[in-house]
Amino acid sequence: QVQLVESGGGSVQAGGSLRLSCTASGMIFSINTMGWYRQAPGKQRELVAVIASMGSTMYADSVKGRFTISRDNAKNTVSLQMNSLKPEDTAVYYCNADRWLVGQQYVYWGQGTQVTVSS
Repeated sequence: QVQLVESGGGSVQAGGSLRLSCTASGMIFSINTMGWYRQAPGKQRELVAVIASMGSTMYADSVKGRFTISRDNAKNTVSLQMNSLKPEDTAVYYCNADRWLVGQQYVYWGQGTQVTVSS
């Protein structure tokens, strides 16, 4: 099992910045991709940004140029720097990690952290 604990959510005005962090613990030796997803009220959970173990990244079009994902493999953390926040970024943000073991993928989620952006 892998446990993911997020921190850093909160409330900010439009144009502001927040930084989310997530620390993994447990069976972390084979974690592959880590990332962030979000879910706004009444909407499906969507990918925000992911980063592979070797550092390649992928972003949702809606956050490109504003959000930056980073990872520290030595500390088992993944962070999301969010700049130029917009009200539509308001959502619960979830940390995500996956690992492969004997050909099977295991996916893990954090408990979520609320981000609220006011206009």
